Amino acid sequence: MRRRTALFTALMLAVGLPALAAAQAPAGSDSARDRRELRHDRRDLRRDRRDTRSDRRDIRQDRREVRQDLRQGDTTAARRERRDIRQDRRDGRSDRRDRRSDRRDIRHDRRDIRQDRRDSTSHNQTRSH
Repeated sequence: MRRRTALFTALMLAVGLPALAAAQAPAGSDSARDRRELRHDRRDLRRDRRDTRSDRRDIRQDRREVRQDLRQGDTTAARRERRDIRQDRRDGRSDRRDRRSDRRDIRHDRRDIRQDRRDSTSHNQTRSH
């Protein structure tokens, strides 16, 4: 009986203490996750900006091709180019929405990082007193 109790106690200490320590620890892992999310959101924002520039460039090219097709009398090709222009505009609007969402995510992540920093400094101050 004594051996079983000691084994149970050792097992609970091995499992319970790390879980308890993780629950009591300041949110260091949260700030690391927030910084990682911030990097990802910035990367997404850069990609969306690049996609928007590409869409604008495609629209300019398609407009030139529409004018050229109309000069040559090829209305079918002009219709196809106008369809491409509409698609590029839809892509641009989608990229704009994505950029707005990424900027909002960046603001939230920055706020979370500042809050984590404040929480960790207030946590350290209460410990020293």
